[in-house]
Amino acid sequence: MLSIESKLPTSSTSIFAVMSKMAADHGAINLSQGFPDFPVSSELIGLVNRNMQNGHNQYAPMPGLPSLRKTIAKVIDDSYNYEVDFESDITVTSGATEALFASISAIVKPGDEVIIFDPAYDSYAPAVRLAGGKPVHIALQAPSYAIDWTKVERIISKKTTLIIINTPHNPTGATLSEKDMLSLQKVVLENELFLISDEVYERITFDNVKHESVLRYPELAARSVAIFSFGKTFHATGWKVGYAVAPANLTAEIRKIHQYLTFSVNTPVQHALAEYMTEETNYLNLGSFYQKKRDFFVNRLKDSRFEVLPCHGTYFQLLSYKQVADMPEKEMAEHLTKEFGVASIPTSAFYENENDNGVLRFCFAKSEETLEKATGILCKI
Repeated sequence: MLSIESKLPTSSTSIFAVMSKMAADHGAINLSQGFPDFPVSSELIGLVNRNMQNGHNQYAPMPGLPSLRKTIAKVIDDSYNYEVDFESDITVTSGATEALFASISAIVKPGDEVIIFDPAYDSYAPAVRLAGGKPVHIALQAPSYAIDWTKVERIISKKTTLIIINTPHNPTGATLSEKDMLSLQKVVLENELFLISDEVYERITFDNVKHESVLRYPELAARSVAIFSFGKTFHATGWKVGYAVAPANLTAEIRKIHQYLTFSVNTPVQHALAEYMTEETNYLNLGSFYQKKRDFFVNRLKDSRFEVLPCHGTYFQLLSYKQVADMPEKEMAEHLTKEFGVASIPTSAFYENENDNGVLRFCFAKSEETLEKATGILCKI
């Protein structure tokens, strides 16, 4: 038997894949994995098809189509009053996950320490380990899931190289404020750190909360990679198209990794996005669109025994089940899926040490019919 020493010995199949398969196996309503169950814009699909028919089916340039990068640069300027050079500062990637991996690989060297805030998206720590770095986990403060900046300052060492943030935050729906960003800027500049800002839900904020992109803070942006996702913005997660924005010298290093991961990204989709994004109404109304879905979901749970936790962004809602059952999160998620037909994600899966708080994550990027059925079941438990 051929043996191989695993580079990720503690990693297993993603919880998202596990719960989605369980939902399919038991015919459950899948509110676990974060994907919409409503259609992509017919106009956008038509643009992709037209570009396929027009012969745009071969490799795109490695950094991304110039037309798309020009459009991105304009959107960034319009959104955050920050000018970027489309040639040197923007790289189109195969989804935000590839942008994260390429950025972490470019920055982190063996022995470097990287600060990650738990609960955290599950790709951060493995990418750090594969680069030879050491993830240093700091738990966010429930129930608001705020960052304790004093603790961050205490935990920084001479080996600390990078901080990774995510706002709006998956899985909690928390958002960073201007005060948070100024505290972050102070920490990054004083310690000469790099920053990766995962902003894939940039367009999905609620209750008049403004998305505080790292690109709003020029001094911070000068040491940062900001990462975005077209899939999240345009309900097309399966297309796996995102982009990374960083200063030219940092972008050059990210592209060295990117060219050996995917080299280039789906050409007709890039052409279509370049045209579709020229109309700002195609992305600026996303927050109000999803706030209606959040409110629909939450309002139909008011008679349930689940406790609704604060949610100011993303398309995920945390529910505490402490008044419903006394069992570990993973066991509860499996129980809801198999016995009641509603699949969710245990938030403990987003922690380094499976911190169990009796909280599950539900995706409300679904049709009202789907949400009506799911909440009807949850209210009977």
